Amino acid sequence: MGRPAEERRAELVELYRELNDQHGCPLAATRTHIVFGMGNADADLMFVGEAPGATEDQEGKPFVGRAGRLLDELLAEIGLSRRDVFIANILQCRPPGNRDPLPDEIEECKPYLMRKIDLIEPKVIATLGNFATKTITQSQVGITRCCGRPQERTVAGLDLIVYPLFHPAAALRTPKVLEQLRDDFSRLPSLLAPAPPPEPQTQAEPAPTPQEPLFS
Repeated sequence: MGRPAEERRAELVELYRELNDQHGCPLAATRTHIVFGMGNADADLMFVGEAPGATEDQEGKPFVGRAGRLLDELLAEIGLSRRDVFIANILQCRPPGNRDPLPDEIEECKPYLMRKIDLIEPKVIATLGNFATKTITQSQVGITRCCGRPQERTVAGLDLIVYPLFHPAAALRTPKVLEQLRDDFSRLPSLLAPAPPPEPQTQAEPAPTPQEPLFS
């Protein structure tokens, strides 16, 4: 870590161009646009979702439908916007009919996601939903069992915090999920806050020397 932000941003642009020119994943025949990701290339907070939907496929941008509007709303509630974070997905192409990603599709796109994480150097990755959480954590623990529980992980060679969250699309369908998602979002600022400096160590005062008794 510690490479200049300008250098990392330039490499991210090159990766974007490379993918738009050469990305021949299994979904190439059915996609309209590659959805690379968008936001702050030097963000401390990165969101990773599952895959683009129909609106994302048409516009080439992540989370621009109803789920994206909810994500914007939740970010605003904690004083952030898309300009402050980076948003990406496990897959960069829309699966037909918004079906679940297939294992070979995930494996095709995963190296590019890891490259993005390496270049952005986030402190926190918030995974949105089951597929994103399992892919980033390399664990089969489902989202309902780990949601809202920060995990210290090494991802793309970086030591960071993975914070599993319910996908905003699920929150749109279920009020109770929305309530939990909003509550979990409220803890993001504390995860992003810099660690407090260590308390200065104070040396113990030497014990007073007993006075010699006075004899007359």
